[in-house]
Amino acid sequence: MKAGSGTLVINILSEGKAETYEGVYQCTARNERGAAISNNIVVRPSRSPLWTKEKLEPITLRSGQSLVLPCRPPIGLPPAIIFWMDNSFQRLPQSERVSQGLNGDLYFSNVLPEDSREDYICYARFNHTQTIQQKQPISVKVISVDELNDTIAANLSDTEVYGAKSSRERPPTFLTPEGNASNKEELRGNVLSLECIAEGLPTPIIYWIKEDGTLPTNRTFYRNFQKTLQITQVSEADSGKYQCIAKNALGVIHHTISVTVKAAPYWIMAPQNLVLSPGEDGALNCRANGNPKPKISWLSNGVPIEIAPDDPSRKINGDTIMFSSVQERSSAVYQCNASNEYGYLLGNAFVNVLAEPPRILTSTNTLYQVIANRPALLDCAFFGSPLPSIEWFKGTKGSALHEDPYVFHENGTLEIPVAQKDSTGTYTCVAKNKLGMAKNEVHLEIKDPTRIIKQPEYAVVQRGSTVSFECKVKHDHTLIPTVTWLKDHGELPSDGRFTIDKDHLVVADVSDDDGGTYTCVANTTLDNVSASAVLSVVDVPNPPFDLELTDQLDKSVQLSWTPGDDNNSPITKFIIEYENAMHEAGLWHHQAEVPGTQTRAQLKLSPYVNYSFRVMAENSLGRSSPSEASEQYLTKAAEPDKNPMMVEGLGSEPDNLVITWQPLNGFESNGPGLQYKVSWRQKDGDDEWTSVIVANVSKYIVSGTPTFVPYLIKVQALNDVGFAPEPAVVMGHSGEDLPMVAPGNVHVTVVNSTLAEVHWDPVPLKSVRGHLQGYRIYYWTDQNSSKRNRRHIEKKILTFQGSKTHGMLPGLEPFSHYTLNVRVVNGKGEGPASPDRVFHTPEGVPSAPSSLKIVNPTLDSLTLEWDPPSHPNGILTEYTLKYQPINSTHELGPLVDLKIPANKTRWTLKNLNFSTRYKFYFYAQTSAGSGSQITEEAVTTVDEAMASRQVDIATQGWFIGLMCAVALLILILLIVCFIRRNKGGKYPVKEKEDAHADPEIQPMKEDDGTFGEYSDAEDHKPLKKGSRTPSDRTVKKEDSDDSLVDYGEGVNGQFNEDGSFIGQYSGKKEKEPAEGNESSEAPSPVNAMNSFV
Repeated sequence: MKAGSGTLVINILSEGKAETYEGVYQCTARNERGAAISNNIVVRPSRSPLWTKEKLEPITLRSGQSLVLPCRPPIGLPPAIIFWMDNSFQRLPQSERVSQGLNGDLYFSNVLPEDSREDYICYARFNHTQTIQQKQPISVKVISVDELNDTIAANLSDTEVYGAKSSRERPPTFLTPEGNASNKEELRGNVLSLECIAEGLPTPIIYWIKEDGTLPTNRTFYRNFQKTLQITQVSEADSGKYQCIAKNALGVIHHTISVTVKAAPYWIMAPQNLVLSPGEDGALNCRANGNPKPKISWLSNGVPIEIAPDDPSRKINGDTIMFSSVQERSSAVYQCNASNEYGYLLGNAFVNVLAEPPRILTSTNTLYQVIANRPALLDCAFFGSPLPSIEWFKGTKGSALHEDPYVFHENGTLEIPVAQKDSTGTYTCVAKNKLGMAKNEVHLEIKDPTRIIKQPEYAVVQRGSTVSFECKVKHDHTLIPTVTWLKDHGELPSDGRFTIDKDHLVVADVSDDDGGTYTCVANTTLDNVSASAVLSVVDVPNPPFDLELTDQLDKSVQLSWTPGDDNNSPITKFIIEYENAMHEAGLWHHQAEVPGTQTRAQLKLSPYVNYSFRVMAENSLGRSSPSEASEQYLTKAAEPDKNPMMVEGLGSEPDNLVITWQPLNGFESNGPGLQYKVSWRQKDGDDEWTSVIVANVSKYIVSGTPTFVPYLIKVQALNDVGFAPEPAVVMGHSGEDLPMVAPGNVHVTVVNSTLAEVHWDPVPLKSVRGHLQGYRIYYWTDQNSSKRNRRHIEKKILTFQGSKTHGMLPGLEPFSHYTLNVRVVNGKGEGPASPDRVFHTPEGVPSAPSSLKIVNPTLDSLTLEWDPPSHPNGILTEYTLKYQPINSTHELGPLVDLKIPANKTRWTLKNLNFSTRYKFYFYAQTSAGSGSQITEEAVTTVDEAMASRQVDIATQGWFIGLMCAVALLILILLIVCFIRRNKGGKYPVKEKEDAHADPEIQPMKEDDGTFGEYSDAEDHKPLKKGSRTPSDRTVKKEDSDDSLVDYGEGVNGQFNEDGSFIGQYSGKKEKEPAEGNESSEAPSPVNAMNSFV
């Protein structure tokens, strides 16, 4: 082992044979905190065995027959690379006819006389040992039948000729794999290789498709002349059936390969290191997947968890280890092992239990410079245990930053998604945990973005002329930009014809090579911006010419052409179009595209089409004019190879079945006389198929069918040559009719005054005579006598989907008579209605009275007038009136409760206090309870003489003296409080409130039906004694906006250490928040006097 490292070095040259060290190795790293282990490392020596000696007989066969030359290389480690060469070490040429398989064998789809040779040699190269093994040469002789005369042919026995097959043309058959189907397994992440090699004359062409899917575009590759399909980075989604198709002029064969993708375990969530502080909880997760599902096992410090030292804070639950109330001794390295039959995963995770105060790792006073309107990321890398909380502050006295517009990342980074100029400043990051605090300052500067205000423009010039591109840049005054010009994303040519003058690039004497993209790039230390323009010195290509058709087969033809002049811009591709002179003369369709380096294409053809072809060339500037049309080529007719799509069977009437489909177009007909064979039979009967052949239409109507019966339907295309493949069978239904039966046993359960539940029995399915869509409830209220005579009654409808047998009727009117019936619904419409059912909704609580007015105010009385509730929802039993006085400080007095008969709409209150504001609460009642209340306020009138006397008293000298004495007493009291406070005395506010509580102004609980104190809604002052606070002892924001200083007059309010308030009620009465509107009238001197006394 190397000193100071965990590397194990094995010197095979000086320390023995490699086989001695074959085995499985694992590395363990250990210290006082735990032990980590590595994955298993398998060491195996390479092997390159010799070929088994064998005697190979010469092979003789007729021209046109197929041949397989076996290789069968020796099994080495790693596997050998196989290739075929001759005695001169020249690789044997391969083609669509002759190719090497994945197993190393050499396959001939058909042999030719030139295949005769005596040195077919298979070589196996073992790269790891740098050796090549050679198989004995194989001799092959191909005899042409034309070279044999009848006498020689008569003397030859069948056994002397290899394969004894005829050299006549024949359809394809597969040489490998055998049969019609095979299976293939591959591991996830590997390269899936599927191979099909066919023999036949002429040489078959191989195609690949995936059944019920498409081949992945960017991971699919074809090797060995399309005989091998490879899919890289294979995954479970690539499982399925793949079909290789071998085709020549005499036939087509298919082979299906069922691919199953297995998977060694792979991580979904590998275990991660966990840092906990003593007493914390945590979890260690190990999520893995595979096929089959991997098994999860745990180790602690390299020891299986089952036999590891017990840890009471640890609990194992499958792929998760839960930690609770950890201690420092809980620190350990845990290993998660996920394994199945294809491999395993091993992950180490360190559970570190430690207590550390916060540390900020980001350098202090770091300066960040950011372009305006871009994100700004201010780092605050930190460490601590328990995990510190991070707060950010802006400025030296700023408050903590919160979400919007900031984003706080888990790693401590502060993100300003769109930094603006006002984002400039100093930001402080503070990390806290229970062990301490750390902070760090960083600085942010916002710069104006660099912009190109005048961009270079697209230019088209002739060779030899001069072109100029302009690029004008605007930037932040503190940043220095550099402007660079690029051509085609590279440096400008080192040519004197290119000159840069301030904001311009000038190219003189333009040549063909100067065409391309010119880019102006403006760079600063913080940003860069670029703008590009294209210089074109070329034209579209000239059209191709000399079109020629060769290799004319029934379903393919080869088209070749000569390219026209490319006008100094390389041709990127050729576009081939065709005209169907038989069906769509004069209309050209896209056929294929080939690279610009290719001048021929093998085109697939459809039967019974009179083809003409033309070719267009395309380069970076555009597409050429079409070439002259090629000669016409008429393909033979064939039976249709597909059937109509979108076959449906629906009835338009109760006694018919309308069968529809999407017809084939003329191109898909494959021959003359396109027709359709329409077949149908009842799904649940034993009848034979009924079939008719119809012309090229898209619909057929079967009459006289039973109502709503399922039918099996198929539509097959045919023409004068024959029938298309057997079509798929679809199911349809004959026409629907209205349901015959009404739902029975309808009954109604009234849930409350606005909700009822309806139940019914389902109708028999046969009586539905169609697709059951649901049940529909019609319900309506009984009208008054005048409306009852009208023919039309407004009915409400509720539909319940499917086969439900009950439903709820919401939104009913209380104290009403309702009638309902139920009907079943299908696609045709509604069935008969069930017998009407009548039900009644009980009384509900009424709405608030429609209005409440106070009229005729006098010194000691007020008259109330009201309108009954607009929705009584029952029989009114009485009205309830509650009222209470409001003094000048907006405190509420005692509440008076008064019951008023239901037939009254006016009431006079007497013996009230003069010049007093009252608040009224008024609501109606039914037997179901009390309704919503309406509130109002009013003031009794003022006795002018009494008011005058009160004003006179207030202006007397003795009154002023009394006021001054009271103020002096209050001042002395405050001084005493201040002195006692400095000596440690306590003045709890609550004790004083309890001692001086006024029972007449205590708030009343809402659940008792009484009301709290009155206050002006526009004057949100702090709550005084006797006012209500929420049950959770919190004060809503809108109730606590004012300063506590308002409790004292001219004295700043302060709190003692125990929370008691010093400036208590120092001569200033406060308004209290409650419902209602403040009177706009100023309190009279009389009320002021009463309040003081």
